[in-house]
Amino acid sequence: MTSKDLLKIQLLNEELDLLEKSVQTLQRSVEKCTQIGRKEQYSFEELESFDSLTSKFGRTSDIYTQKVLRTTWMLLHEPFVPFIDLLNKAEKMALIQSADLLLEIRDLRNQIAHEYIPEAITELIPEVIQKQPDLMANINQTNQFIAARNWKPNRKEI
Repeated sequence: MTSKDLLKIQLLNEELDLLEKSVQTLQRSVEKCTQIGRKEQYSFEELESFDSLTSKFGRTSDIYTQKVLRTTWMLLHEPFVPFIDLLNKAEKMALIQSADLLLEIRDLRNQIAHEYIPEAITELIPEVIQKQPDLMANINQTNQFIAARNWKPNRKEI
């Protein structure tokens, strides 16, 4: 293993720690927003909770796809490829669970990022809550892949 690889492993570990913290806050937000449920009118605090959930979902998916997956890809000494190609190959390698699900998550993240009307966020909440387990399943698959290579052994499932 080269010194560059060791630096990449160190970076990957830092990204995984960041991802783990992000996942924890996302899961708490999902629980809180699930309890709020669907209504005709929402209080300001409930709308803030929804906004927080969408923000945490977007941040978690970004940390995972743009940091953890890309760094893992570099450690595999794979060439830089467009995101969709990376996902398709990563699925074949069992680095992720599903390229299609991650593309859906990416599309939802982009919807969230470009939604400027606060009330419209409430329409995205059911999909965010529905896609969160898919995001976690892919993250856990990647953690298993990384642990199998001893890049970060004993990573717990989230």
